[in-house]
Order: sequence, then C-alpha cells, then structure tokens
Amino acid sequence: MRRVPKLLDPQTRPSKYIIPVYAASLLLLFHTFVIAYLNSSYLEQFIDASSVGTLFTLGSSFTILLFLFISQVLRKLGNYRMILALLLLDFVAVVGMAYADSLRVAIPLFLTHIVSVPLIVFSLDVFLEEQIGTNEESTGSKRGLLLTLLSLVGAFSPFISSVLIDDSGSFALAYLASAASLIPVAAIIIFYFSDFSDPPYKHSATTTAISTYWKNINIRSVFLASTFLNIFFMTMVIYVPLYLTQNIGLSWAEFGVMMIFAQFAYVIFEYPIGIIADRYIGEKEMMAFGFLILALSLSWMAFVTSVSVLLWGIIMFISRVGASLCEVTTESYFFKQTEGSDAQIISLFRITRPLAYVVGAMVASLSLLYIPFNLLFIVMAGLMVPAIFFTLNIKDSR
Repeated sequence: MRRVPKLLDPQTRPSKYIIPVYAASLLLLFHTFVIAYLNSSYLEQFIDASSVGTLFTLGSSFTILLFLFISQVLRKLGNYRMILALLLLDFVAVVGMAYADSLRVAIPLFLTHIVSVPLIVFSLDVFLEEQIGTNEESTGSKRGLLLTLLSLVGAFSPFISSVLIDDSGSFALAYLASAASLIPVAAIIIFYFSDFSDPPYKHSATTTAISTYWKNINIRSVFLASTFLNIFFMTMVIYVPLYLTQNIGLSWAEFGVMMIFAQFAYVIFEYPIGIIADRYIGEKEMMAFGFLILALSLSWMAFVTSVSVLLWGIIMFISRVGASLCEVTTESYFFKQTEGSDAQIISLFRITRPLAYVVGAMVASLSLLYIPFNLLFIVMAGLMVPAIFFTLNIKDSR
C-alpha cells in the first residue's frame, strides 16, 4: 500500500514543505532569467529582428493549446511525473541551444524551451497551492515572499548572463549555466515530492471551463489584468534588450548592471505589498496604481536617447515599482479564489503569460512595420491603460 505523505498533513506541510517549493522556484527563475534577456539577440544570429516576435508568438500559441488540456494530462501522469518530464525536456533543449549553429536546430530547441517553462511554473503552482492549503488569509504574504525571493535572484541573473558572454559574443556559457540550474530543481522534486499524492483535479469540458471562468467578473478582470501585465514583461524581455544594446548603444555589461538596480524594486516592494493586501486595503487600489506607473514609465522610454546607465536604471526601477504592485496583487487576488485541486482554473490563469506573448508580439511586430523602434514603447504604454479599468471591476478582497 502506498503510504500517505506527511505533505498532506495541514499542520506540517506549510512549514516543512513550502521551503522546497520556494527553492525550486528560485532555481527555475535563475534558469529562465539568465537567458531571458539574451534570447532575442540569440535568435538574431539566425533570423532578422522583425521575425523574432513571430517565433515567440508561435511558441506561446502552442503553450496556450497545451494549457487547455493540462488537467487531463495531470489526471493521467500526475504532477510529479509531469514536472520531471518537462524538466528533462527543457534541459536537453537549452543545452542544445548552447551548441546550435544553424536555424533548423536552434529554432525547434528554442520553441521547446519557451513552451516547457510556463508548464513547469504551473506544476510548481500546484505544489505550492497544496502547501498553502485552505488558509487564504496568508496567500498575499506567502506569494509576496516568494515573489520577493524570486526577484532577488532575478536581479542578479541578467548581470551573471552578461558576464558569461565571452569576448566573441558567444552565448554558449550562459545557456549551459541555465541548463545546469535545472539539475538541482529535479533533485528537489525527486527528494521531497516523489510520494506526492495528487489532489482530485477538477475537470470539465474546456469550453465549459472557459465559459464559467469568463462569467465570473472578478476572475475575468484579474485574468485580463494579468495578461496586460505580462505584455509589459514581454516588452522588457524581447524588445528592451534589443533597443538598449543596438539602438541606444549600451554594452551587455552596462545592461546587466542596470538590471540589477532595476530588479531591486521587486526585492524592496513585493513582500510588503503582499502583507498590505492581506491585512489592510486588499488588492484593487494597488493594482490600478501599478498599471498607471507602467503606462507612464513605458512612455518615457520612447523619448530618452541618453546612454546613461543611471538614467535608464532609474526608469527601469520605476517601471518595476509598478510591476511589483501589479504582480503581487494579481497573484494574491487570483490564488485567494483557488486551491490545489483547481488545476484547470490555475492553468487558464497561467495562459496569461503565453497569451501576452502572442498578443504583445503581434502588436509589436505590426507596429515596427510602420513606426520607429522608440515609438513602440508608446504603443505598449497605451496597452496598459485598459488594464487600469479592468481592475476597477473586481470586488476587493478586503
């Protein structure tokens, strides 16, 4: 008879098993971030800049399709086996990218990587929701703490990647470091979660689930808000590195230093925001204010032509203050409505990232056909404005 793991004991699981999930999440973020800002430049070795967004759109579209059927996969494989399979797939893809020297090899490997990562994040969400349990009063602070720790890793990851780029401009070492970070993630999953008992994942027809999801005005509004937030992240990951290193003229080393400063906004603000959301004013007001900051800071980027690392660092820092407000509040608000068994609902929420890459990259690619690169940030700033109004539709949690 299979033993029932202590993980399911509500008295022991939060203190004993939440730390491994945090550790795995931190390592996964390093894996992602150490190459995230390099991917667009990496792809430019094989395709032109205008096609980079198309590849992100293609990969993200496939990710959305997989998310729509994720609960069926979980019911057959279980979360433990699914995440190990995804980690192996991602590891092989990123190692392959380090040595790829042709378009036909690099592109499939890149697509495998960007499809795998959101699914791994989702799988960790299932583990984390089981740790939090039904005590939603602490969801904001726990999610805020996790996001703060993730941000600390994220602050240094772009700088580390810039150091790993050699004098010839090769990205190989950065991609190998990224792949290596998945090994301890797999070790954590095997050591702590090999006996994980999956909750009874709720399932309904995809169309029914989407319809039910969409009819809930609170869930619908936070879904849309999260999508627009991820469009901001997409802009930062794909287009800002290209713009600052190729149009403005910053070196990769300068870009890495600037990102350390910018990312510390997350470290400073995300945990306190989570506590405030739990104990005082809820999420609504902070979410709306965050999107206002995002709109303003993105618009500033269109008109700054200075090569000053300090100036760009300040603009990026301010943008991350807005992103901190939006990220913690959208995560906190959504996960206060769910539990670990709501795999299909969580998967629909996690579609916001690939959906943002599809919509955002399409908008950006079309925009760049008609406007200069710098004005793209005005377009993206305009997309943050509707998100302010979406937040006004939700019923605050306090």
